[in-house]
Amino acid sequence: MKSEILELLKNTTEYVSGQELCERFGVSRTAIWKAIEGLKKDGYEIEAVRNRGYRLAETEKDIFCARELETQVAGIDLIRKAEFFEEIGSTNTEAKRRAEEGSEEGLLLVADRQTAGKGRRGRTWISPAGKNAYYTLLIRPEISPEKAPMLTLVMALSVASALNDLYESNVRGRIDKSTESGNKAGTTQDKPVSIKWPNDVLIKGKKICGILTEMSAENDYIQYVVIGVGLNIKPQEFDKEIAEKATSIDAEWGITTQRCRLIANIMRYFEKYYKEFLRSENLSGLKNEYESLLINKGRKVCVLDPKGEYTGKALGINDGGELIVKKEDGELVEVYAGEVSVRGIYGYT
Repeated sequence: MKSEILELLKNTTEYVSGQELCERFGVSRTAIWKAIEGLKKDGYEIEAVRNRGYRLAETEKDIFCARELETQVAGIDLIRKAEFFEEIGSTNTEAKRRAEEGSEEGLLLVADRQTAGKGRRGRTWISPAGKNAYYTLLIRPEISPEKAPMLTLVMALSVASALNDLYESNVRGRIDKSTESGNKAGTTQDKPVSIKWPNDVLIKGKKICGILTEMSAENDYIQYVVIGVGLNIKPQEFDKEIAEKATSIDAEWGITTQRCRLIANIMRYFEKYYKEFLRSENLSGLKNEYESLLINKGRKVCVLDPKGEYTGKALGINDGGELIVKKEDGELVEVYAGEVSVRGIYGYT
């Protein structure tokens, strides 16, 4: 009932009387009072005025809990079930376990802390509490297994698009006003969030997001795909080996990101892009949008291929998500992610 009361309060700017809540949910005033107190303990600021009722106060506070997640993802058709964990081993591991047990597509698992977070190639993903957001989405696409890696690019595009929305609504207006008043805050780009091929999401050239896609398949049939994402949110210190190429959203933009709201918006974008991907079973319908955010495009890159390192100019991606590189001798190469990595000639990007 707390989630239903919260959704009701979120959808109105007026006071809602205790009597109206009692009648709507068929419970006593004491039950309503207990539910309201429970929401307050979760961090919600609820105004209670005698003879008027209850109203949810506007706040920029980051409330990261199950009820907030449920209300934020309500209405997203792709999300059939959303669960929140204060602590879990790994959202990817749990999503795979649920998939093996028969969970349907659209299961979203979100955590504040992971004790066994996973990165690419078996690396550990450091997952402290109260700093970041970790989530995994379970899907069951009816496509051939060799097409599944493109879903990682679909998620990267979803994350970048949602973050660009966040910038527009929380940062750009403030910077523009500051600039108009004579305080030069620096120039802003049309797209402050970019993608380093294939799936690193960047702010100011530094990584703020890691994506790990895992699949279970038999021959030409996919049983399930889980896409795990770790988002650097709050200001924090990074380990020495990644400090120069990692950052966080709030540190760069000076805001307080509401994590559940951000995850929900990422899911809205993913739902949209996923439908387009399934329609064509490739990235043809998303290629232009992806390339508009691709920091590598038009730049010289170094391709770290186990067969031999080479340099060239990145021209964009093909419909399969491979990076098209024009080598110095003029040869065009389509680079498949796999074990190959790409970096800028002079650094990470």
